[in-house]
Amino acid sequence: MSLIVSPDNKKGMLMNPTDECHVERRFNLIDEPWIPVAGVGHVSLRQLFSQPSNEPYRALGGNPVQKIAVTKLLLAIAQAAYTPVDDDDWVNLGSQGLAEKCLDYLDTCHDRFYLYGDRPFLQIPAIRSAKIQSFGAVSAEVSTGNTTILTQSQKEKPLSDADKALLIVQLMGFALGGKKTDNSIVLSPGYQGKTSDNGKPSTGSSGTSIGFMGFLHNFLAGESLQETLWLNLLTQEQVDGLGVYPLGVGSPPWRQMPSGETCPIAEVLKSSLIGRLLPVSRFCLLSKDGLHYSEGIAHPGYADGVVDPSVAVDFTPKKPKVIWVDPERRPWRFLTALLSFFSKSTFNCEQLRLINRVKGNVATIGIWSGGLRVSSNAGEQFLSGSDDYVESLIQLNTAALEEEWLSRLQNEMDELNNLASKAVYGSVMRYLDDQKMEGKAVAGQASNLFWQLCERRFQEMVLACDTPNGARLLRPAFAAIVNKVYDTYCPKDTARQIEYWAKNRPNLGKYLHNPNKESA
Repeated sequence: MSLIVSPDNKKGMLMNPTDECHVERRFNLIDEPWIPVAGVGHVSLRQLFSQPSNEPYRALGGNPVQKIAVTKLLLAIAQAAYTPVDDDDWVNLGSQGLAEKCLDYLDTCHDRFYLYGDRPFLQIPAIRSAKIQSFGAVSAEVSTGNTTILTQSQKEKPLSDADKALLIVQLMGFALGGKKTDNSIVLSPGYQGKTSDNGKPSTGSSGTSIGFMGFLHNFLAGESLQETLWLNLLTQEQVDGLGVYPLGVGSPPWRQMPSGETCPIAEVLKSSLIGRLLPVSRFCLLSKDGLHYSEGIAHPGYADGVVDPSVAVDFTPKKPKVIWVDPERRPWRFLTALLSFFSKSTFNCEQLRLINRVKGNVATIGIWSGGLRVSSNAGEQFLSGSDDYVESLIQLNTAALEEEWLSRLQNEMDELNNLASKAVYGSVMRYLDDQKMEGKAVAGQASNLFWQLCERRFQEMVLACDTPNGARLLRPAFAAIVNKVYDTYCPKDTARQIEYWAKNRPNLGKYLHNPNKESA
């Protein structure tokens, strides 16, 4: 049951939500707090864009997928509010100017941001005949059905209106594929995209923003949320230059939601930037106990030459490659690949390419990367034991960003890879082999620990590469990590252990050798 407004009852009355009547408008996302902000709590859209620069909101809260989904929504609002003509227009706009434009824009479409009502935000009332799924069933991290609950965070909990708003935004691009979608409901007459070859409803496809295994998304990060949005704002010139959005910036779905999977509005969303930021991959409608849930718009994928601006893709091979989330290889380890456009065109991420225009305007900039790794079996996506959320934030001095800097960083990363494979994995394997012990699993654990400890010093390495010999000064610290890991997995308690420990101890002389000292 839900609260319904009728001509005979201005205050509203309880009626069945399937009745043809106007639902009361309530919980407006512009006015009500629902966006998680780190160190603050929940804020509204109006609060986010009106927060003074001397007390800024620094970063979004929530898990990495929630951060990405909200960032994409905020960028869609920003692009709809004001898309600069070119970089000069972008510079003149500034972060404060963009925030003011967004506030003015939100005032013009205030009635389009109600979570409930006859035009609910990012929802389609026509999908009400689809089966209802519980909120936990459509949340990746929640265990439902016969899935074992391992931690309290996996248990399904009641959702507030703020939680529901965040979930709706998240489902637009990050819904997992599987049988939970009621694809027997088709809104566009004759549409076959939700029907399998045997004529039965098909399994729901993965959301546009998550893909098969979980895309790694990347954004520039400023000192405040307002600056972050300004840094990631595309100009009209850049949108036209991409060539993958033939209809340009486009119109946001909150202005008018599609009436079907292939209606004219859906086709506009498939061919525009805002349509990619908010892809409407699911048709949803909130109810008391869950939501009506069906597959939405099927957007072109990276194999078709189209990706989110925040996804890194290499189109040079015959079969394009993207960077997927890998919990065992944290995002910071992909940094040189993500920034390869400084030296060679391999992986390309349009959001990160905007770093070229930042030079001279911002002294320090962050690169935020994150996402969710998922598994798949027979079209059903889920989280397995090794799947997880990942994220990292690396700060860069913009004045140093050039090909020489990237070359130095790449060299140091190559050296770390050698340490992981030879000095750590190889040495631990030899130590265990000498004792006639199975060593692959233990050596793998040692290598993983090495990378975990290196992550703590990686930010120092990035900044040290600003100067020609700076990173070499940090090598003793990474050599100490190698020795610490080796000692952890190769004990020397007995005489025999001491013998094998000394025999296989990593030789780091070549790594620590500094030819510049000798020449000096």
